[in-house]
Amino acid sequence: MYPVPTECSVCHDQLLVTGMVCRNCGTVLEGRFTMGRLGQLTPEQIHFVEVFLRSRGKLNRVQEELGLSYPTVRSRLEDVIRGLGYEVGEDRKTDDAEREEVLGRLARREISAEEALDLL
Repeated sequence: MYPVPTECSVCHDQLLVTGMVCRNCGTVLEGRFTMGRLGQLTPEQIHFVEVFLRSRGKLNRVQEELGLSYPTVRSRLEDVIRGLGYEVGEDRKTDDAEREEVLGRLARREISAEEALDLL
């Protein structure tokens, strides 16, 4: 089996699924079905999402597994977010506040340096 193409090779618009077949009994469904937000991602973006999930959302682990710099990993994550149809950049203030909170907890010795790195 091959992965479902998500983009028209002629005009590059999003493809629509019009038929599905049960591989067990052969029942056929016909209609117009969307593939959902994840179906809008490129194969490269889907691979990134798989690595991201396997790494439990820890960008430093994604960075290690893919052999990329932190800014590149962050950029690819933002690319996936945009690919899903969401805005990027709105949470930057939240990210800064969370970072400050983690650093404050580290300074108060509530968490270890390793825990702080995992949280950041």
